[in-house]
Amino acid sequence: MAMDTEKMKYHIRGLLEALGEDPDREGLRETPARVAAMFEEVLEGTNYTNHEIAEMFGKTFSAEDIGADEAIVMKDITVFSYCEHHMALMYDMTVNVAYIPKGRVLGLSKIARICDMAAKRLQLQERLGRDIAQIISEATGSQDVGVTIKGSHSCMTARGIKNAAARTETKTYLGRFKTEQSLKDLLK
Repeated sequence: MAMDTEKMKYHIRGLLEALGEDPDREGLRETPARVAAMFEEVLEGTNYTNHEIAEMFGKTFSAEDIGADEAIVMKDITVFSYCEHHMALMYDMTVNVAYIPKGRVLGLSKIARICDMAAKRLQLQERLGRDIAQIISEATGSQDVGVTIKGSHSCMTARGIKNAAARTETKTYLGRFKTEQSLKDLLK
């Protein structure tokens, strides 16, 4: 479903009014358009299914010279997202991804692009890890995928409990990553 920029601008203007602001004052006149453009950018992943993301970033290369048990690991991929419960920023997020190739390897930049696009949705960190794992699995043809994510959530750090030090860690394991500790250890 495509985003409706005009509807976003209309509702952002209404939100400003509900906050007691004058959306026609100089500093706010262009705010509805700027916020709508920001949402289009930071929530771009909403426009795509996991399957479509796998197709977009699924460029692979032959892995004939890579052994069956040799894992590809990429660590410290930075992303941010927005919590679907509060539309609050999830930030300082680092993603670690590992998979065991099945004859083909994914271009390294594609791993980071998959993580970025999956994060550009109203999201839960738990679902984000699952989405990334599913996309990597489809793009590589491998059922053996692990994803860990560590991140801060402004719904915890800036409001509510206001615990600035709290970080959330999630782990998603598919295939052999579910049962083999040595593979899980690769993501530490």
